[in-house]
Amino acid sequence: MADVRPFVCIRPAEAAVSEVAALPYDVYNRKEACAAVKGRPLSFLNIDRAETQFPDDVDIYAPQVYEKAKELLEKEIADGVFVTDEGENYYLYRLTMNGRSQTGVVACSSIDDYVNGVIKKHENTREEKELDRIRHVDVVGAHTGPIFLAYRSDETLSAIMAEVTAEPALYDFVSEDGIGHTVWKIADAARVQAVREAFARIPATYIADGHHRAASAVKVGLKRRAEHPDYTGEEPFNYFLSVLFPEDQLMIMPYNRVVKDLNGMTAAEFLNAVEKSFTVETVGSEAYGPSEKGTFGMYLDGVWYALKARAEILAAAAGDPVKGLDVSVLQDYLLGPVLGIGDPRTDRRIDFIGGIRGLGELERRVAEDMTAAFSMYPTSIQELFAVADAGLLMPPKSTWFEPKLRSGIFIHRI
Repeated sequence: MADVRPFVCIRPAEAAVSEVAALPYDVYNRKEACAAVKGRPLSFLNIDRAETQFPDDVDIYAPQVYEKAKELLEKEIADGVFVTDEGENYYLYRLTMNGRSQTGVVACSSIDDYVNGVIKKHENTREEKELDRIRHVDVVGAHTGPIFLAYRSDETLSAIMAEVTAEPALYDFVSEDGIGHTVWKIADAARVQAVREAFARIPATYIADGHHRAASAVKVGLKRRAEHPDYTGEEPFNYFLSVLFPEDQLMIMPYNRVVKDLNGMTAAEFLNAVEKSFTVETVGSEAYGPSEKGTFGMYLDGVWYALKARAEILAAAAGDPVKGLDVSVLQDYLLGPVLGIGDPRTDRRIDFIGGIRGLGELERRVAEDMTAAFSMYPTSIQELFAVADAGLLMPPKSTWFEPKLRSGIFIHRI
């Protein structure tokens, strides 16, 4: 059962929160991060990506970069940009995008739950991508970017959320991208106990977004255990910062694909090859996004097509939680056998476009540097759960979650 605990939170002073809150560190490259912090000295990205404080010739993984992150955080705590709440509390964090809201519980999740599979994963992680955040968390001595977890909806937690969100909020602001952010604190002892007991009855939680951040946080905790062999399990390093959302509030957007070439075929030859596994209907110049599972949009030579996997393909894939995913059907019956893209993780002939960018981005990429594009029907949260419950892994770029959790609103010292 899930061990999800309240924690002592360091958070921005109310007057500073809108300036501090920042998108996750990994949505930016170095140039973009430097541009994003320009004129914004309180943006948490200055701490999350402390190489922005150095000339370009300083390596982003240099020891002084991590020391600078620690120095900035400690200075801002001393200056009152951040405050430390009394006692161990839970928080509720609501994000609102385009009139739609989702509310999660901000808490600390157990590294043992991660190791033992109570926290379920659906992606592999790469060690080289973990090392930066391992160093960052270890040197700064804090978790600053929460891991996005999901759980199967629970009536008790839903009732507590309804009560708390009817009360005055701790923060309520709109970020520069139009996303609303509202935070409430759960400090009442009875409610805190009820939340903890409710999670203790939930058999599993699921990483929705942030697999590398989660793996990094856990490895720092295990490192601290090795450094403190007399640890009790109650120390803060045994837990990592997370926001847990009920499944029925989450929205997954499609993760679309663009490809560089037609693998030596003409457009006519390519369409003939596609028709072996898919029905192909010409839509025209109007952008097309599929409205049901098993269907795909395709953009080629200025024309949109509607593809539908043939019945025998869908039937063959139906019993397997991974092969039944639309991203797998497209890979297994078109991208692989027709276009020769064997490993989408490493093949430079394919790129992936998050659904937040819209179908116009697919048309733009085809006009600019690609030949064809595919619009996807989004993977469902139930499909994600099924893959994770089976102990399997999704293909790369299967899910795109929006809106993104902001860093810097909640900090957990370890």
